[in-house]
Amino acid sequence: MSAAGALPADGLPRRVPGEAPALYARNVSKVFGTSRVLDGVDFAVMPAEVHGLLGANGSGKSTLIKTIAGLHAPEPGAELILYGQGVPFPLPAGGARANGISFVHQHLALIPSLTVLENMMLNDLATAQNWRINWARARNRVAEVFDRFDIAIDPQARVADLPQADRALIAITRAFDEIETHAPEGRGILILDEPTPFLPKAGVDQLFSLIRAVKANGVSVILVAHDIDEIREITDRATILRDGKLAGTVYSAETDHAGFMELIMGQKVSLFQAGKDLAPDRPVAARVRGLVSKAAEDVTLEIRQGEILGLTGLIGSGFDRVPEAIYGADPATAGQLVLGDEILDLPGMTPGKAMARGVAFLPADRLGRAGAGSLSIADNMSLPVLGKFRTMFGIDWAAIERHCLELGGIYDIRPNRPGLRLGALSGGNAQKVLMAKWLQTRPRLLMLDEPTQGVDVGARQRLFQALDAAAREGSAILIASTDPEQLAQLCHRVLVFSKGRIVSELTGARITKEAISHETLAIHPGVAVDHIKEAAE
Repeated sequence: MSAAGALPADGLPRRVPGEAPALYARNVSKVFGTSRVLDGVDFAVMPAEVHGLLGANGSGKSTLIKTIAGLHAPEPGAELILYGQGVPFPLPAGGARANGISFVHQHLALIPSLTVLENMMLNDLATAQNWRINWARARNRVAEVFDRFDIAIDPQARVADLPQADRALIAITRAFDEIETHAPEGRGILILDEPTPFLPKAGVDQLFSLIRAVKANGVSVILVAHDIDEIREITDRATILRDGKLAGTVYSAETDHAGFMELIMGQKVSLFQAGKDLAPDRPVAARVRGLVSKAAEDVTLEIRQGEILGLTGLIGSGFDRVPEAIYGADPATAGQLVLGDEILDLPGMTPGKAMARGVAFLPADRLGRAGAGSLSIADNMSLPVLGKFRTMFGIDWAAIERHCLELGGIYDIRPNRPGLRLGALSGGNAQKVLMAKWLQTRPRLLMLDEPTQGVDVGARQRLFQALDAAAREGSAILIASTDPEQLAQLCHRVLVFSKGRIVSELTGARITKEAISHETLAIHPGVAVDHIKEAAE
């Protein structure tokens, strides 16, 4: 870490002498069962400061935020001080709103079955004494907010029908509106718990513009994130938690990338980098010919055994829907999938047919389509291989538990307790479970959508190593992602999409974070890469 990154002895960069922190959570501890998740943490955020909160999955970040929000009660001895005045800790129901604190939690707190407008009005419905809402006025208000933030979302659309990026923007916009509408004058604290994994680069830029505007109005912003580059770009200071304790607080711009990683992990961490060269004589594992779906227009590509192929583009460009169509989760209207000597029509593809032929797909929705949060680790992990544990007397659950315990050790799942609910794990550990679920099958073709979304830097490197090992054993791996750094670390090739078509290909030394970002933003819609199509045909 650069020496300039260390804070003054008192740790508080006051603009004027005696200035009190906007939020000061002092001596915060939290115990769940026998696990001490937070241990005497002090966390201070100054007025009009953008403050980052980082740490590995399971470090206590989300627990600290939920404790401040009043969802968890801290252990005795903790204090919460807002603008120099002590407040009840935990905050009572409605206490956060009354004190000008607004949250966007990790799972967004939206109700999918309701419309965008109804979700935007949820907090008013929950707190207003008069439940009779003037919906015409509410529609105009929401439309004005969306216009102000340049958000093109239909207020009458059902949230369940919207992509994840739009859902994140709705939740964030609602929180900004809460601050402006209800915060006491001159105060306001906005807490964003990992909002950016759902956003494309343009969406992140839009969010950062909003954060800067809020800061200019005197509001403090706490940003919980894993992306060190984002933290260095947007925050003034950052606090790092490790194993439930305070690892340090630093000036963000004056602390280099390696310094952040060392604080997060407690040791120096080397970034994983897969080799970019793939033997040209590797046989083709899968070909996609003329795929057409709601989001894809005549997509043709091929992927070789042992190859890691990246798909990327702006949100809405269709790259992320290609794996779904190949797997049969998103209906295709035309196209073929060629696996060895077998030619399969994609319009008739189903997940069952795909699995039977060695094709696996891990969606981005970790506790929805990808895994069942209410089921145990063992239940989730054993689903694709359940038949191996059938006996004449039924399922051998003891053997399943032993098998899952072994996999948990291999993939460093923490805690390694197969009976624990998947939803009780941190994001990174839940993703390890779901990766192990599919990698144990040694798939011919493994497709993943945003595999490291919300995963910390240390867990991310281990997931990369697992994918690289699977590729070296012969699996072909297709990764759909908006994360250029992830693609640069992993992929042998990267295909860039626009309007449902492949418009650019990056290979070899051209696969860098900067080149991928540039190509994604500088593409010319409608110009297809003919030689890619020809090679696959």
